This record gives sequence, structure tokens and C-alpha cells, in this order.
Amino acid sequence: MGIMTFSETIPARHSVRAYTDQPITGGTLAALQQKIDEVNSVGDLHVQLILDEPKAFSGTIAKYGRFRGVRNYLVMAGKKAGDLDERVGYYGEQIVLLAQTLGLNTCWVGISYSKTTGAFVLDKDEKVACVISIGYGETQGVSHKIKSPSEVSNASDITPRWFEEGVKAALLAPTAVNQQKFHFEYVGLDGGSGKPKVLANKGTSIIGFTQMDLGIVKYHFEVGAGKDKFEWK
Repeated sequence: MGIMTFSETIPARHSVRAYTDQPITGGTLAALQQKIDEVNSVGDLHVQLILDEPKAFSGTIAKYGRFRGVRNYLVMAGKKAGDLDERVGYYGEQIVLLAQTLGLNTCWVGISYSKTTGAFVLDKDEKVACVISIGYGETQGVSHKIKSPSEVSNASDITPRWFEEGVKAALLAPTAVNQQKFHFEYVGLDGGSGKPKVLANKGTSIIGFTQMDLGIVKYHFEVGAGKDKFEWK
């Protein structure tokens, strides 16, 4: 069986909170680190893979989040900036989908973890936006109820098929407590580039993380729609 493409991986990926003790090694580890290095460079981030470190998910707060057996995680960090959360979402989801193709499981974690002294390093003016648990899950997770394309976009009989496919892929993206507070608008030709424009907006939520969610769903939209089909407005 060949390696799954990201478009095939999207419906197969589910959040997983319980993991086995199987370590991440060999070619899997190398491929994961290569992707981390890539997103750090392109996305101006400081993502760090922490291996065999159980303390971050051993406290009461992790148990409240129903996490079990987490020994590996990604620290999603970067310089403080207004767009940091969106970049963390956009580039972090690229790592998440790659991990799925490598047989690993993941879960975005906003608050259900503890920052362990000495486990990672922050440079001046950097902050941790969130972490992502990663490893070999006890299960492959389960799907959750999602909204319809009409609830999160202006997809209709007159919008292009690729736009609806992008919206469908976005609806399969992980968002904080599955809130799906985002909206895509097909704008059409707007300017001289010759490509249709799509507008992506975040919603409001008392839970927060909507800016990070927006980055995640924008990447899913690009995979589903085809990045060459449009430009972001």
C-alpha cells in the first residue's frame, strides 16, 4: 500500500487522547523532524518535538482532558505576533496530516497540559501557543458531528465544485471543542490576477482559539479545493 495523500488523510484523521508506549523512531522520526524543520523555516516558527517526556500530561489538568499515556508532544511556539496563532494552526496542521500518513496519531491541546521546565527552549520574545500530543494511539479516534457546508460558507449551485470540496475538507479539520467557528466566502474574480478569490473569516467564541482554528481550516480548504484554483482575499 502506498503512502496516503493529504486529501485521503483528512477524513482518516481523528483526535486521539490515549497512546501506547511505542516510541517514535527511525524513518518515521526522521520524516517528522524534516517536516518540523520545514515549517519552522517557512512559517517563522519554533516548533519543537519533545520525546519520552510524560510530565506535561501527568497532572490533574491532563486527566481532566482525558489524556492518557502521552509521552511525546509538539511544542507550537514562535515570536509573539498578531498572526502567530493563525500560522501555528496553518503549519501545525501540515505536521498533523503528515503524522497521520506515517501511522501516528495526534491531538491539538490548548490548555490540558503543563509546561515542563527544561523540556523545551524559548528564544527572546517567543511564546507557546499550544501543544500537540503525538504518538501511536490506542485507537484511531472517532468522528464527531460536523456542520453542513451551508452553515459555514456561501457554497451553492452557482459556486465552483472545488469551492465546496474545500469547504467539506475544512469541516473535517480539528477545531477547539469542535466549535467550527469559521466562514468561507466565494468572492469570484476580484482584481487582475485572473484567479477567483476566497475570503476566510473567524468567528467569535468564549472558548477562544478561533484564530488558530482559522489557520487549521484554511490549510484543509487548500488541500480540498486545490491551492492552484484560487487566491485568498
